[in-house]
Amino acid sequence: MRKRISKQEKPEKSVLPLKRILIVILIFFMLVGMIGVMASNERLISVKIVLSSGYEMDVMTTNRKVSEILAENHIVVLENENVTPEVDSELSDNKTITITKENSVALAQEVYFSAEEILQSYTSIVEKLVTVQEEIPYQTITKDVSNGDTQTQNRVAQIGQNGIKEVVYRIKYKNGEEIEKTEVSSTIIKEPVDKIVEVRTITITSRSSAVFVGEGKWTYSEADLDLLCAITAQECSSSYEGSLAVITTACNRAQSSKWRSNGTDPLSQYKAKGQFCYSIDSHWKKRLNGNYASYVKQAVLDALNGKRNHKYLSFRGYQTSGSVNIGGNWYFNVM
Repeated sequence: MRKRISKQEKPEKSVLPLKRILIVILIFFMLVGMIGVMASNERLISVKIVLSSGYEMDVMTTNRKVSEILAENHIVVLENENVTPEVDSELSDNKTITITKENSVALAQEVYFSAEEILQSYTSIVEKLVTVQEEIPYQTITKDVSNGDTQTQNRVAQIGQNGIKEVVYRIKYKNGEEIEKTEVSSTIIKEPVDKIVEVRTITITSRSSAVFVGEGKWTYSEADLDLLCAITAQECSSSYEGSLAVITTACNRAQSSKWRSNGTDPLSQYKAKGQFCYSIDSHWKKRLNGNYASYVKQAVLDALNGKRNHKYLSFRGYQTSGSVNIGGNWYFNVM
């Protein structure tokens, strides 16, 4: 008897060839797709485009003609621009398209600035009004009172003093540095005092002869009187009143029982150890031989003749409690 084959059942040998055919077809299409992709990849190339502004861009393309590459990247060449290679030509081996402006400077010579450098160029400028005090130099005036004598010497008749002025400046600063300074106004606070030098005839006198007697108590030679004036000028030579205040202190001490141990005359008080400049330094020596203002000598002569302008016994160059300023020194009595 023959065995019947049901319609739902297929012979095993007929199914297997069909599967193989499908697999072969699938592999075929895969290979064709891969070959197509590979072929397409082989046609894609990287091209560098340098614009006339200096900007560079890299693009991928399958085209080889310059005009087509520019068109697909929406790049329009202007009338005053040149293209290398030419628009209608093929790409060169370096695969670079360069667009330049006519008569433009080569890109290698162009200068680029960083964002920080650009911001610095726009740094704000600060302007301030500054008020300062400045010295006004004194002038030196020389007067010849020698009446044509050949033997002369210079003596300072008046000490020079610098003046003071207040100046307002408008100053401009950039990054903290001064870039401009303009004077706005100037006001004189203290006028300068001219230094007056007199050219005098040298007077030769005997150093040992007594030339002065003060109040019938103190007798000084010409040399001693010159020393008194030199020490007085060193302590204060700013004015007649200042010089008189110094010699008055020495006279007050000479007549005070408290200071009597230092001497009974002004010069002895001047020479007492640690009291006046005579024993402290030697700056007074440069004022000997009349190198002091004429009003200093006048103050000394007036004091030796009894004139006083205070009753104090001590002074300092700085203020103390209860002290009084005369000519720049501060006078007081030690309790």
